[in-house]
Amino acid sequence: MTGQVRLAIADSVAQVTLSHPGKLNAMSRGMWQELRAVFATIQQDAALRCVVLAGEGGNFCAGGDISEYAAFRFEEASLRHFHDELVWGGLQAMLDCDVPVIAQIEGACMGAGLEIASCCDLRLASASAKFGAPIAKLGFPMAPRELALVMTAAGELSAREMLLAAAVLDAPTLVQRGFLNRVVPEAQVGEEVSASAVRVARLAPQAARLNKQSFRALAQVQRALAATDLVANAYAYAASAEHREGVTAFVDKRAPQF
Repeated sequence: MTGQVRLAIADSVAQVTLSHPGKLNAMSRGMWQELRAVFATIQQDAALRCVVLAGEGGNFCAGGDISEYAAFRFEEASLRHFHDELVWGGLQAMLDCDVPVIAQIEGACMGAGLEIASCCDLRLASASAKFGAPIAKLGFPMAPRELALVMTAAGELSAREMLLAAAVLDAPTLVQRGFLNRVVPEAQVGEEVSASAVRVARLAPQAARLNKQSFRALAQVQRALAATDLVANAYAYAASAEHREGVTAFVDKRAPQF
């Protein structure tokens, strides 16, 4: 089972569900491609007024599917293709979507999940949700454009804390720091998200789409800096011993020796 990204539409609201049973909805390579296709479909549907994005089974997304990593992460070209084509292709499709997107965040929101949440317009989380990108434990950095995305949405302080100290932050902290719109009790998060989607769907759809186009144009100026010369050498670490040790140790369920 490599996971899937499901799309359901009802009453002008699209429901996008990340599903990877047994892996807390970790994103596989196939799921990144499906995410791109799903949001391309949403963008083309003029009748849609809101998107709700959630994870299945009480978790948003625990990151990437690390069981796949040994097959492509240790060679620079395949690593670049993964980040620049698969991951960024999915994230860019979300960023290009003119329909307002609401994230329903429960449980784990780590790494890839944090990046996906950063592409959403409104973010509601359960009180027990956890956020982070502890990839320093795996021996590799966040790709530059992905880092620019997270830093813009979550703030530089939180991005540095999560990446440099492998900190896992709770929902109350991130609502205070401006990443989350609201934190609600676990039993109420679905109801709150649904109510927010109804409110958004009742507003002027053309105005929403035009506002999203303006937001996108302004954000692209900031992210463009991370997509220039820095990207040329961003994946040179692929064959490094540190990178291999971090991923291998995780798969072997032991502490890495850096």
